[in-house]
Amino acid sequence: MIITVRDCLRLLLVVVVSLSPAAGIAATEVEGARIWPAPDHTRLVFDTRSQVRHTIFSLENPSRLVIDMQDTSLGANLDRLDLSNSPVKRIRSAPRNGNDLRVVLDLEKDIKPRSFLLEPNQQYGHRLVVDLIQEDRESLDELTKPIVRDQSDSKRDIIVVIDAGHGGEDPGAIGPGGTREKDVVLAMARRLEELIDSKPGYEARLTRTGDYYIDLRRRTLLARKHNADLFVSVHADAFRSPQPSGASVFALSQRGATSETARWLARSENRSDLIGGEGGVTLGDKDDVLAGVLLDLSMTASINASVGVGGYILDQLGDVTKLHKRGVEQAAFVVLKSPDIPSILVEAGFISNPREERNLASANHQRKVARAVFDGIDAYFNNVPPPGTLLAWQKRQQGGAVASEYRVQRGDTLSAVARRNQVSVEALKRVNGLTDDVVLVGQTLQIPNS
Repeated sequence: MIITVRDCLRLLLVVVVSLSPAAGIAATEVEGARIWPAPDHTRLVFDTRSQVRHTIFSLENPSRLVIDMQDTSLGANLDRLDLSNSPVKRIRSAPRNGNDLRVVLDLEKDIKPRSFLLEPNQQYGHRLVVDLIQEDRESLDELTKPIVRDQSDSKRDIIVVIDAGHGGEDPGAIGPGGTREKDVVLAMARRLEELIDSKPGYEARLTRTGDYYIDLRRRTLLARKHNADLFVSVHADAFRSPQPSGASVFALSQRGATSETARWLARSENRSDLIGGEGGVTLGDKDDVLAGVLLDLSMTASINASVGVGGYILDQLGDVTKLHKRGVEQAAFVVLKSPDIPSILVEAGFISNPREERNLASANHQRKVARAVFDGIDAYFNNVPPPGTLLAWQKRQQGGAVASEYRVQRGDTLSAVARRNQVSVEALKRVNGLTDDVVLVGQTLQIPNS
């Protein structure tokens, strides 16, 4: 049999046509889907074989959201998604224009949609993310203004905001046995919340109460909303090899503070925000130089307090688990960058270490770690109670080491305050949890008995 050149060309044309998208084979496929309801939005995630071109638009009466994906087929069962606690009543899908896919969300009420693509990571491949923002609920973006405490209340609670890292689409580190960091730290945060709330003079708040993700900057905004005296972010460390182990405590590094100072000064809305906590200093009426100095002093005071409380926590953690480092480490973590709230990050252990993974997944070990963290917090605040709190009042009533309080004035130095009150600089630093001689105008110092 003789095959001519023309026959070869015809055969090649048939093959090309049969493999082209127009012949009914889409370029990519939706391989899976997940939904994550959060307090102010719901996140819908589509796993796609490759990057997908898409458009979204809303329809009213009834409320619907239409998601069109170009050159895409559906290989997942969307009916299996749990739509409870979300504004989605039903999900429908159908091919469109040959090789395109249309997904329609039937909604209980109108929402504000947002969509974006995510590149593959260690956990997932290509993803199309659709956020359904529920504008009738309080948005975390609206929490940039802090709530000012009632200064007439001299026995208020110490507010501790606990941040369980990761959540939702972000599982955090995953141990060799499949334990997910986001689950471990949420369980530990809840145990810490119970311990704090059970002690008179304390009140705890969680940044997230379920399996959903909160932007890192929004976590610090929540701490400001609750006017926190302390922000504690709970995580579980990981490394590329299984050998490293032990718990760690981090505070903000000076390098991180410097970059954050520049960021705050660059954003005009921060100018009217409180700096220095109880001092109530604002930047709105200050020039750039003075605002920078005040902000830098506030950052330094916050870091000093963070290192102080971190040291107390490490002392307690060392009794229940191995320590990775015996001193408080410092790094430029975003969640630690609040300029006037002492903030620490607790790495409860290495989830990448098989033995520590088993410990971190154990309810008993979680209770021990949570108890150690709280005991450290309590020891610190009993030594340096914030002004106006029940702990400060109790310390005065008991005739403890603190004889009085002093509000730092312009021109004051730590040595001058010590000399005026006939105490040593070291005693002032010890009682106030200071690691250096820097004091901030408006800062309240506890003056120890001579």
